[in-house]
Amino acid sequence: MERTYTALAVAGVVLATVLIGGLGLRISRTTSDFYVASRTVKPGLNAAAISGEYLSAASFLGIAGLVLLQGPEMLWYPVGYTAGYLVLLVLVAAPLRRSGAYTLSDFAEARLESAAVRRLASLFVVGIGWLYLLPQLQGAGLTLAILTGAPDWLGSVVVAVVVTGAVAAGGMRSITFVQAFQYGLKLTALLVPALFLAAAWAADDAPRARFDAPAVLREHTEVRIDDTVRVDVGAPLTLTATGTVDGEVRRGEPFTLEEGPHRIEAGTVLGLPKGAPVPERAATDADPAGWSQPLAGGREGPQLYATYGLILATFLGTMGLPHVAVRFYTSPHGRAARRTTLVVLGLIGAFYLLPPVYGALGRVYTPELALTGEADAAVLVLPERVIGGVGGELLGALLAAGAFAAFLSTASGLTMSVAGVITQDVLPPRGVRYFRLATVLAMTVPLVLSVVSRDVPVADAVGLAFAVSASSFCPLLVLGIWWRRLTPPGAAAGLVAGGGSALTAVMATRAGLPPQGWPHTLMAWPAVWSVPLGFLTMVGVSLATARHVPAGAGAILARLHLPEDLAARTGHQGPERTGSPGPGPTVHRGREGADR
Repeated sequence: MERTYTALAVAGVVLATVLIGGLGLRISRTTSDFYVASRTVKPGLNAAAISGEYLSAASFLGIAGLVLLQGPEMLWYPVGYTAGYLVLLVLVAAPLRRSGAYTLSDFAEARLESAAVRRLASLFVVGIGWLYLLPQLQGAGLTLAILTGAPDWLGSVVVAVVVTGAVAAGGMRSITFVQAFQYGLKLTALLVPALFLAAAWAADDAPRARFDAPAVLREHTEVRIDDTVRVDVGAPLTLTATGTVDGEVRRGEPFTLEEGPHRIEAGTVLGLPKGAPVPERAATDADPAGWSQPLAGGREGPQLYATYGLILATFLGTMGLPHVAVRFYTSPHGRAARRTTLVVLGLIGAFYLLPPVYGALGRVYTPELALTGEADAAVLVLPERVIGGVGGELLGALLAAGAFAAFLSTASGLTMSVAGVITQDVLPPRGVRYFRLATVLAMTVPLVLSVVSRDVPVADAVGLAFAVSASSFCPLLVLGIWWRRLTPPGAAAGLVAGGGSALTAVMATRAGLPPQGWPHTLMAWPAVWSVPLGFLTMVGVSLATARHVPAGAGAILARLHLPEDLAARTGHQGPERTGSPGPGPTVHRGREGADR
C-alpha cells in the first residue's frame, strides 16, 4: 500500500507539471515570451520560481544527510546557499537585468564585444549546467528506488522526459509557473511531515538522544555495507557479520570488535543488536568536520580549510549559476530584479529551517544510514520509521512528491539555460524549433552520466558546480559590471585560470587522483584558491592588454548602472527590442512568433 501512495503522489506531481507546462504553451505567443517571458514576470512570482529551481536535491536530501552524519557541526552548510543572494542583490541583480541579455554568454559578448569570450562563457554555462543536472537526476532515481522499489535509473528517466517536454513546449513562460507551483509544494511537503515527526519524537518515551551523543540503534538492525569503509569503535562491540571484516571472513557468527579502527569490505552484512552504538566512519584529513577548530595544523587544518572552501563556493557561486542568472532577465526592470532578490532571501531562509530537523531526527531513528553511505535517504525513510502505519505511508508519499518536485523544478531551470546557450552558439539557426532540439541535447548528456555513475553524493556534486561557478562567472560578472578596464583577453584568461583550474581539481578529486591529506583537501575544495586566481588573472591580463578595452565599455557600463528611465533620457538605453531576448544585434536575434 505504501508504494501505491508513493506512486500516486509522484504521478500527481508529474501530471501537475505537464498540465501547468501546457498552460505555458498556450500563452507563449512570441519568441520573447518563449525565451524571457517577455520580461514581464513580477517580483513575487519570479522569486517563487527562483526559489523553486534553486532549492534542489542538495537542499531536500543532502543537507539533512550531512546533519545526520556529523550533527549540528554541519548547520553552517546552508548559510552560503542563502547568503549568496546578498552578494547577488548588492552587486549583480539590477545591472544584469539592465544589460538586456538572455544568457551569461550574451552578457559576456555585450560587455566585452568579443565573440571568442562569448564562446568560452558558453562552454562554462553548459559545463556547470550539466554538473548541476547530474545530482538532480541521481536524486530522482534514489527517491523512486527507495520508495517504490523501482530500478534506480527509472526516476532519472522520468525527470528527464517530463522536464524536456515542459521546457520544449512552453519555454520560460511555462517553467515560471511550474517552478512557482513546485516551490509551494516542496515547502508544504517538508513542513507538514516535520510537524508530525517532531510531535511523535516529543511523545516518544524512549531516552532522548542529543545531537552530540553517539547514535544508538533502537532495535536489532542488519546493515549492508555497499562500499568498503573504515570505522572507529569507541568501546568493544559484539555483533554478527557475513562478509569480510579486518581481512577475516565471517559467516554470521557473533564476534567482538575491539576499541579502535576496523576495515569492513564491500558487500558485508552486519547484524547490530538493539541498544548498540552505531560504529562511526573513521575520519580522514579531508572530512569537513571539526570546522570550528583553530587552523593549527594536523587534522584540524584541512577540516577548517574545507569549511572555508565550501562556504566561499556557495557564497560566490550563486551569481554565476546559469539557471539563476537567466531568471533575472525576465524581470521588467532593474528595480524589480532587486525586489525579486529580497523576496528570494525570505523564501529560501524559511525553507532552510526544515532540512536540519530531518537530519536531527535521523540521528535518533535512522543512525545506520551513516554507516551504509545512504544518509541522503534519511528524509524519505523517517516517516515509516517514526510513525509507521497509514499515517507514515501518507507522509512518506507527501515527501516523495516534494522531493520529485525539487528534481523537476531545478532540472527545468538548468535545462532551459543550457538549451538557450546551445541554441545560440551551437545550432546555426536560432528559433524556437531549434530550441526544442537543443532541449533534448541539453538533457541527454547528464541523463547518460546519471545512469552510468551512481556513487556521487548529492550534496558533494552540487558543491562542485558551485565551486566552478564561483571561480569563473563570479569574477567575470563583478569585474564586468564594476570595472571599466576589463578586456577580452583578461576575461578569457581569468575564465580559463579560475574556472578551468576549479573544474580540473574537482574532476581529479572525483577520479581519486590526489593523495589524502592537504593535497586532497586543496583539490576537493578549490574555491579558496581558484576564486582569487580567477580575479587576479582577469585584472593582471587586462592591465597588460589595456589597449584592448572595448570601445563601447563606457556606454554599456552607463546602461548597467543607470535606472532604465534615466538611461533612456541620456541615450544609454541600448538597442533592446521587444521581440529579441538579447541586448542588441550581436546577441540573440529573434522574431515575434518565430517558428511557432
